[in-house]
Amino acid sequence: MKSLAVALLGAVSALSVQAAPLKVVNVAAPAINCVFTTASPCSIGVTDTTADVPMSAGGTGRLQSRTFKALAGSSAAGMFAYEYRLNLTDAVGTVNIACIDWMTISFGPVVGTLDFDHDQKPDQVFVVTSGGIGTIGVASAVQTASTVRFKFSKPVCEGGTPGKGDSTFFWGLVSQQPPKDVTAILHETGGATHVVKARSPM
Repeated sequence: MKSLAVALLGAVSALSVQAAPLKVVNVAAPAINCVFTTASPCSIGVTDTTADVPMSAGGTGRLQSRTFKALAGSSAAGMFAYEYRLNLTDAVGTVNIACIDWMTISFGPVVGTLDFDHDQKPDQVFVVTSGGIGTIGVASAVQTASTVRFKFSKPVCEGGTPGKGDSTFFWGLVSQQPPKDVTAILHETGGATHVVKARSPM
């Protein structure tokens, strides 16, 4: 009887972990930086790390993680920003062309009180679609427990020649916690997955 009760409790707990969509908004740089600093012209120091993404069709892309702490006096003072960018610009498929359609990363609680696009409403994920680099955005972000899954607005593909592959825009979200080394999972449209180094909250 005790084992049955434990089993039922586990089933209820599993059902209670539901996927929750995060609000995604498009923003411009350098204006988005003003959420994190009062310096003019909205400049802030960042830490960048990159990890190789070995594509199944040959070629190597890069996952870039960018982190920084919001400065005193800003809307996000004391919080930590996390930005990501998938860069397949110089990845060249030797067998065919491989593409990545989504990424997951363990992130934990996402700050949802900041207004990234200045519409007087709180946001959770920002995508830098102007004033920066890249061409592909984020169609959706869904959080299940501590994990966030980002689906790209279209597959991010390597090129047939160097310099012809795709790159996402930088996209980001905010945490109360400082960064640590983790791994992210990148999913190819053909089904292959890649576990690569990244940064996310402790």
